[in-house]
Amino acid sequence: MKRGILFDLDGTLWDSAEGVAASWNQALETMGRPERVDRDFVHSIMGKTMDAIGRLMFPKEADAERNRLMEYCLGQENDYLRIHGGVLYEGLEETLRTLREAGVFLAIVSNCQKGYIECFLEHHGLGAYVDDTECFGNTLRGKGYNIRLTVERNGLEEALYVGDTLGDYEAAAEAGIPFLHAAYGFGTVPEGTPAIRDIRELPDYFLSAARPGAAPEQIPPAP
Repeated sequence: MKRGILFDLDGTLWDSAEGVAASWNQALETMGRPERVDRDFVHSIMGKTMDAIGRLMFPKEADAERNRLMEYCLGQENDYLRIHGGVLYEGLEETLRTLREAGVFLAIVSNCQKGYIECFLEHHGLGAYVDDTECFGNTLRGKGYNIRLTVERNGLEEALYVGDTLGDYEAAAEAGIPFLHAAYGFGTVPEGTPAIRDIRELPDYFLSAARPGAAPEQIPPAP
């Protein structure tokens, strides 16, 4: 049986909020914009799609101008994170290594822009542990669709989505696979949801014979 874990990124594998805020403020200053962001604001928008963030950041701009502003900010963000990285949750590489050695397929599915996941993998040298990635920037579709797409194209017979926010919980439900709450992250989910409080708890949870069944539902073809 081909088993896999699909991860959210922000609040689940790392915290890039300081770097994102710094890069956005540099970009906004360069463009002569009055807006500024801080770490708390970045935490509050993590998990949202890029178009939703654009509407929050630049609510008065027409679509074309909003898209131009977002493209510049996100490009600066990728450039910054590729150099500076973010803060990895303690024990992350050890956890990924343990799962890979157990034969578990690993993927990252995020609502981020193109290149963001690659910055995470490149700066921190974690690419060898990750088998596939997908994001909003590639498909212009939400996380639920992208989770289903990733499970389908990799032929996963058993899958789990690990994330930290209500949006992640809802996306896993939409995709038809079980969800595990990264309770150390930025968000909350309904009471009683299975959870870990440290990324290092994940191998024991996923590899336990007592874990509830996790076969994904039949995934329809992408439209």
